[in-house]
Amino acid sequence: MGRQRTDAEQQIADLLRTARRSLKMSVAFLSRLDGTTQHLEVMESSVPLVFRDGLTQPQETTFCQAILDGRLPAVIPDVRMHPEAMVLPAARIPRIRSYVSAPVRFADGELYGTFCAFGFTSDPELTTRDQALIEVLASAASVILEPEVHEQHRRAEIAERLAPVVEAGGPLVVLQPVVDLATGDRVGAEALSRFPADWGKPPDVCFAEAHSIGTGHQLELLALERAAEHLDRVGGYVAMNVSPSTLQLPACADLLARLPLHRVLLELSEHDPVEDYAALAAVLAPFRAAGLRLAIDDVGAGFSSLRHIVVTAPDVMKLDRSIVSGVDSDPVLSTLVHSLVEFGHGCDVQVVAEGVETAAEAATLLALGVDHGQGWHFGRPGPAEALAPVAAVAV
Repeated sequence: MGRQRTDAEQQIADLLRTARRSLKMSVAFLSRLDGTTQHLEVMESSVPLVFRDGLTQPQETTFCQAILDGRLPAVIPDVRMHPEAMVLPAARIPRIRSYVSAPVRFADGELYGTFCAFGFTSDPELTTRDQALIEVLASAASVILEPEVHEQHRRAEIAERLAPVVEAGGPLVVLQPVVDLATGDRVGAEALSRFPADWGKPPDVCFAEAHSIGTGHQLELLALERAAEHLDRVGGYVAMNVSPSTLQLPACADLLARLPLHRVLLELSEHDPVEDYAALAAVLAPFRAAGLRLAIDDVGAGFSSLRHIVVTAPDVMKLDRSIVSGVDSDPVLSTLVHSLVEFGHGCDVQVVAEGVETAAEAATLLALGVDHGQGWHFGRPGPAEALAPVAAVAV
């Protein structure tokens, strides 16, 4: 028994059934043409044991290609009246005698394949009116197919682009210093993933694309492995980013179990929903007991971070750059940051500001009570060798 049809294929099958019954023909099918082969992807037949989904034949020997080339008309009441058709294999096996076909094209004009019907007897009543019906049904098929095909292309492009990164052991990981705003001492660094510049995509988009095709967890774990490699090369803590879903995988637990957890700050982004806080807490509990610290990232960029903080009781909350940039000149931002600092300190949570780019911003954040800062003002992301030793950075 063949595989079960997808929803799209079943919708196509309904259109084919309409064509076959309306034209009183034996078989109707949707084909995909790849340049060398005709793939009969969905078939509706009065003899299903002979004609079934998945059959293929050389494209150049098909009626469909001859019609696309203009060597045969789109409506053929009697195949025997066309010598060009009679030399094709399909005219002999299974002795096709009537045929009608329409191309299936997408909105941009791309040819996907053909929508066809044929009979084992000639049909003198087959006319251009019947061709019009097939063309309408072919258009309906293209509307069904186009989103699915574009999604397949999108997934294939992402998979092909990510494959070399995965094979190389994950993305490049660089470090950006985190400093104590009051003393200027470097206290740690955040490990940041970097993907090829010619992609023109920020890391969060690359990870989201990987998750959309089912390889996101693997990519995140590789990035964590790369980040962990820096623990032996730098002083202070190393902040590592992970999504809540990846964190709950056994493979992630195995990785964390190998690390000096007192030097790891695990950052959970507020953009990723938490489906089950109790399960997340259960996974984190033994590691936090062993010294792992937890941070909530991107605080202030949305609404879920406050719930993350209340439910997970993190050690650190990181203010998003969207509320840090310009804080020295915007009273609304400074009020918001001050409120978040009071909230954080009231929950015994340390506050780190991300995206600090100027001395004025750093001074304002310090005055507002922010504990630590991170951003271009203190150092751009780079190799471990570029970091100053812990407690030796001057602001």
